[in-house]
Amino acid sequence: MPTINESSLIEDNLTNDLHKLQEDEVIVNQQLDQILMRHCHVEAKLQSIRKVLPNVAVVKAETEKFRDMIHHTNILAEKVSAKVRQLDLARSRVCECQSRVNDILDLQLCCEGVATALENEDYEQGAAHVHRFLLMDQQLLEKTADDVSGIARIIEVHQPIIETYYGPGRLLTCAGILQKECDNQVKKIVFEFMKHRAISRKVQLINEHLRKQGVEKLEPKDLDILLSELTLMHARAELYNKFLRRRVFNDIEISTTDEQHRASLKNDFETIMKNSELARSMQELLGAYLALERYFMEESINKAIGMDALDQDQQTSSMIDDTFFIVKKCVKRSISSGSIDGVCAVINMACGLLENELSSQLKSRLRQGYPAGYLDLAQAYNALQTSFQHGRIQTSDTELARLMFLAYLNNAETSIEYVETLSRNLKIDIEQAFPNMQTKEKGKIESCLAGMKNVTFTLRTVVDYGLEQLRSSAIKPRINPWVDSFLTINHEADEEEILRHETDESFVQTLVMNLDGLLQVFKNSLMESNYNALIGILTTEVTIRLEKVIFKSSFNKIGGTILDNEIRALSNYFTSSTSWTVRDKFIRLQQIATILSVDKVEDVTEFCATDSISWRLSSAEVKKILLLRTDFRQEDIKRLKI
Repeated sequence: MPTINESSLIEDNLTNDLHKLQEDEVIVNQQLDQILMRHCHVEAKLQSIRKVLPNVAVVKAETEKFRDMIHHTNILAEKVSAKVRQLDLARSRVCECQSRVNDILDLQLCCEGVATALENEDYEQGAAHVHRFLLMDQQLLEKTADDVSGIARIIEVHQPIIETYYGPGRLLTCAGILQKECDNQVKKIVFEFMKHRAISRKVQLINEHLRKQGVEKLEPKDLDILLSELTLMHARAELYNKFLRRRVFNDIEISTTDEQHRASLKNDFETIMKNSELARSMQELLGAYLALERYFMEESINKAIGMDALDQDQQTSSMIDDTFFIVKKCVKRSISSGSIDGVCAVINMACGLLENELSSQLKSRLRQGYPAGYLDLAQAYNALQTSFQHGRIQTSDTELARLMFLAYLNNAETSIEYVETLSRNLKIDIEQAFPNMQTKEKGKIESCLAGMKNVTFTLRTVVDYGLEQLRSSAIKPRINPWVDSFLTINHEADEEEILRHETDESFVQTLVMNLDGLLQVFKNSLMESNYNALIGILTTEVTIRLEKVIFKSSFNKIGGTILDNEIRALSNYFTSSTSWTVRDKFIRLQQIATILSVDKVEDVTEFCATDSISWRLSSAEVKKILLLRTDFRQEDIKRLKI
């Protein structure tokens, strides 16, 4: 039996359950009341639906009938659209054919006009027809070049359709199919172009000319337009290749996430393009272009050298500006071709011609030396053109020979500046023309431009050679007697000698006057860098020769002091004559003069021990210099510890 407490707990639980059930009952009754209240509204809606059911069946039937009508209309529209596209394509081809026929007829009329004008000796009219012919010829070339880019336009327009209906990754297949048609068209175009321009014949003539077989020689000016046409065609093909590669590669990136598969697809595309007729034809055109460009550059430079002239107001002759104009033009043209290999080849050609043809011509002229005799260039210009007409420098044209020697020395120095400027500018131009070069391509360009440094090195040796020629023929023969006059002067001077030295024209004053007269001859004829180099050579020759004559002389303290003053004056003169530093060349002389002007032998020890002076004389030389002092005892000098 449950206890009283347990009975009470059970009763409480039952009471709570009863209250909860009563509350749930109230809620359920309320929900039933709400449903009953909506019953009338639902009944009304059902009645409305029953009324429209017959109409729904009618609408369904009409909709199916309308659907069939649209489907039939769509089929009819597709058929009509296909016919319209065929008609439009036929019309465009007829128009293009008609345009080509008209162009050909116009060209024929131009040719007939030229022939008629020449028969009637109406050269003005003939020139007008020729000009019109060239313009129309260029237009035809541009049309053929557009045929290649037309394939690119097809891909441009239809790529979204391909991606929409076939999905990503199909462009490679489409491009391969279109490339076959592209190859067919390119083959025809290149064949006609090569035939019309007689390129094979021109290349053959060039090769025979290079073998010195005495065949017909092509004029460089006749190749100028042809070279521009070749680079135009190659540039269009390169643009097409880059466009197609970019589109196909982007499609491959979208279509697959497998890196290995991506690489395989890209390799397949590269194989297609590498083995295409377009690639083969462009390689053929590039080969012909490089052969013609080399000939054009070489012959033009040789002609510039052959027509070399010197203007009275110029420090260089005409060949330098003409040569570098030609080189710049050819390399710029190669950049417009869009071919990295073509650019590298032309740069290498230019470097070879500058390093061999130009440098050899400059050195050959400098090898003739600077004519000896007194220097007066005032009459040189009057004989300039006459001498060139004879094809060589005449032995009687001494002044002209001097003038031309200096001009060619300037030519070599100016060429160095031009090569350095050309190298810098080409690097900028190439980076702008090929902004997305691969590492391998950048390496090729850098290697080619590095060849320019070899050219500057070769030209620098030519400058040094010319300066050495000038030193041996114009400097040294004059310096030696001027400096040797030092031996005729008494350097064991007394007080009266000092006064006479201050009032009369001294050795150094005479030497400076002679040196200044010598430099004035070259000042206006040599460019600044060569003039400064000449002063450097002159300074070296003077200091070396003066040191030799000093060791052949005898001094006392006063004579040593006078020498010290003269060397300082000479150093100041050379320093003021050039922007280059020449004081270093006088250090040995100044130290010699210092030793010769000491009061006693022991003072030399203090100078030698000074850390602030970079001593250029050996201990043996110091003692040898001290022995030049007639007022010093040999025993004191021998005991001297330095």
